[in-house]
Amino acid sequence: MNNTVDHNAQLRSDVKKLGNILGEILVHHGGIELFNKVEDIRELTKSLRKQYDEKTYSELKNMISRLEPPTRQHVIRAFSIYFHLINIAEQNHRIRRRRDYQLSDVGGQPFSLENAVSKVKELNLSNEELQQVLNDLSIELIITAHPTEATKRTVLEIQKRISSILQKLDSPMVTKKERRNYEDSLFNEVTALWQTDELRHRKPKVLDEVKNGLYYFDETLFDTLPSVHQELELQLQNNNPDFHWKVPNFLRFGSWIGGDRDGNPNVTPEITWETLQMQRSLVLKKYNESINELMKRFSQSTERIQVSDELIASVEREEPKYLTEDERWPIESEVYRRKFAIILKRLHEVGKSELGYKNSDELLNDLVQIRESAESHQPADRKLKTIRKLIRQVQLFGFHLATLDIRNHSGEHEAAVNELLKAVNITENYSELPEEEKIAILKKVLSDPRPLLLLEEGYSKETLSILNVFKLIRKAHVEFGKRSIEVYLISMTQSASDLLEVLLLAKEAGIYRLFSDGRLESDLHVAPLLETIDDLVAGPKILKSLFEMDVYRNHLVKRGNHQEIMLGYSDGSKDGGTLTANWKLFKAQQEIHNMAREFNIRLKFFHGRGGSLGRGGGSLNTSILSQPVETLGDGVKITEQGEVLSSRYLLGDIAYRNLEQAASALLEACSKVASANDHAYLRKKEWEIAMEEISKHALEKYQSLVFGDNDFLTYFNQATPLKEIGALNIGSRPMSRKNSQRFEDLRAIPWVFAWTQSRQMIPAWYAAGTGLESFLNLNESNLELLQTMYKHWPFFRSTINNLQMALMKADMATAKEYLSLVEDPAIAKRIFENISDEYYTTRKVLLQISGNEELLAHTPNIQESVHRRNPYVDPLNFLQVDLIKKLRETENPSDDLVTEVLLTINGVAAGLVNTG
Repeated sequence: MNNTVDHNAQLRSDVKKLGNILGEILVHHGGIELFNKVEDIRELTKSLRKQYDEKTYSELKNMISRLEPPTRQHVIRAFSIYFHLINIAEQNHRIRRRRDYQLSDVGGQPFSLENAVSKVKELNLSNEELQQVLNDLSIELIITAHPTEATKRTVLEIQKRISSILQKLDSPMVTKKERRNYEDSLFNEVTALWQTDELRHRKPKVLDEVKNGLYYFDETLFDTLPSVHQELELQLQNNNPDFHWKVPNFLRFGSWIGGDRDGNPNVTPEITWETLQMQRSLVLKKYNESINELMKRFSQSTERIQVSDELIASVEREEPKYLTEDERWPIESEVYRRKFAIILKRLHEVGKSELGYKNSDELLNDLVQIRESAESHQPADRKLKTIRKLIRQVQLFGFHLATLDIRNHSGEHEAAVNELLKAVNITENYSELPEEEKIAILKKVLSDPRPLLLLEEGYSKETLSILNVFKLIRKAHVEFGKRSIEVYLISMTQSASDLLEVLLLAKEAGIYRLFSDGRLESDLHVAPLLETIDDLVAGPKILKSLFEMDVYRNHLVKRGNHQEIMLGYSDGSKDGGTLTANWKLFKAQQEIHNMAREFNIRLKFFHGRGGSLGRGGGSLNTSILSQPVETLGDGVKITEQGEVLSSRYLLGDIAYRNLEQAASALLEACSKVASANDHAYLRKKEWEIAMEEISKHALEKYQSLVFGDNDFLTYFNQATPLKEIGALNIGSRPMSRKNSQRFEDLRAIPWVFAWTQSRQMIPAWYAAGTGLESFLNLNESNLELLQTMYKHWPFFRSTINNLQMALMKADMATAKEYLSLVEDPAIAKRIFENISDEYYTTRKVLLQISGNEELLAHTPNIQESVHRRNPYVDPLNFLQVDLIKKLRETENPSDDLVTEVLLTINGVAAGLVNTG
């Protein structure tokens, strides 16, 4: 592999090339005056970054405040679009580095499947033991529409085309003429980016968000997922060709988009149904395309080869049943094509008539029949990859494409159950009963085959809406298969009754069925979502009480003794700070896992992580490795939030790399656990005791500011663009639950997004420094202990590295600009000094623990990326403060002023990348 300097030189060359094109466009569209204005601002901010100077600072502030429309908007857009171009260049650089590894002889790239299989081989597992590890592997990635993907689809399409051109320009085989054409195309695409309106003119509807999610399945995921499985199979076979390896479909995608009802009144049962139909429509289209392609390839004739008797018999039997004379393949000897013609017709009729496949297993059987026949006239070691890929796709995506999770708030279920129980005179006011009495009633009702539901009259609109959700799930299982909706998630789970209430509602819809002879069927996982610090602490007790109940254990038996538990990273961080929240999440997993083992129940933890650092963000592989290793063997589920979809799944090569990293990390971790009799060696008790102490001090510090300072909410509302974010039209969901102004009801997403915009980023780091420093001050040897933990404990290393990243992207000098937006200068000064002091405390202690001289010195590529961006984000922050001040002082602001504020928000989001 080439050295790092060469690679970075190529990246800088791309950035320079794209920057020069943007410069040409600025001159063309705004004249040399616009170009000079942008350059002057850029040079002044770069100069301030190198060394602060009061005169330079005043000059920059004056230059920004004197900007007038339309020049001001052009300046904002120039910096914003520059970030889009940097993002493209850096993604192209990742692709280039991956190709360099593949072309070199130095071995597999870190976290590649090739590298993982080599490492696993060193663990000396038997083939049978490793196959068992593979059988137990499970990663589910769940896409969400969480509203901080500020980039429009049109802009994403342009970015994708620019990336494609950059990749073509990398080829050494490009002729001079081709290079000239590509560079002309590059100029045209950057021009199109400049001329495209990047703001949405209306809030997206839920079905718009569904379409956005489906875009990634259509463009990359449908092909990339099977490729990852096939590559793992190939690497295993290469390493040990004497064993017949079978890689199960361990890596899957699901979705919340169209199913997440929590706080979003726009997600109705009708919308969920339409979502399921859209998903099926897309997957059928993809199968249709693949089978038409296979039809071209499978031209074999029975005059040349022997087709299986079983296949010939099926074609003779099915042609008259499914096809008219005109629809049949005309050449009788081309049996495979005759079979594909039948398959295409039956696919076309899915959901429309009796001629269609009833389920995806019927399609799968037809494809396997073709593959077995076709491979019988191939050499044994030559597999037909194209049809095997399609078979894998059908196994992965079925007719539902992605399993849709349904989520709702526990309070809504309780209110509905309260009404149902009152209607049949079981109890007058269920909601006010103590937990023990609630459970007693729910157990009794769940043990009775008779339904509660009377004629649907006299129930409130809210209760009928909840009941309709469960009826929809039952209907979806019939129409789209039981994999279409497998999990019902309960937000704000605080007690065992929260889960039993959902089982009761499922019983009323026929999803949970108890027969008079005692038989039970249960077709839905019921999963608690533990979000707040208090809920995480209470989690083990809640689950234990459920596992001890016969009625719940009987349900679990029908679900394969499998319990899913979702862990919320956002709300825990919001009410306890990032360091404490992450530690409480780690501990909750340990405790619940150990307790569940006593009941012989397998757990799947569902990590509700955001793309941003303040919401548990980070790469998939570090996310997986930072969990307690003993919990990984039963499967991992992780949200892929709206704000990371384009950066991870817009380009096929990047999508593959992200999924490969996740798969290799899980394979390696689970293999290590399987090879060790005792996995306690992976972390030490004294490390956990240290984290407990650190967490305690960090929590005290965090809550003393967020809850202990009466002026804190005023500061937050005024010193960040929270109010202005609401007008950005980036999601269908309201910014707060119940449209409330209370801190408790504010969603964690705008909470993090607003702090990021103002460069304070406190959800991602605040109070960690105090926690760590307090522990260091207890004993002189504690620094060495923390350094050892950083070196050997993936959880702690990930925590410290994420904190370093957060501090790199935060910027106290720029954040200070936002103090002028706070009406009371005394409040602004006091709270900002608290934040600033904690920032420098945290920075100092992180450098001590990591042994770095600078933040992120261990990852020079990321460090350089942040350094590259910072001088260009600063002008947008300066402009944002100036414009928000004007906006808040103006009674009836112009549309142009509002637009300019929103453009700065978009630009900062593009510049900082993991923002939401």
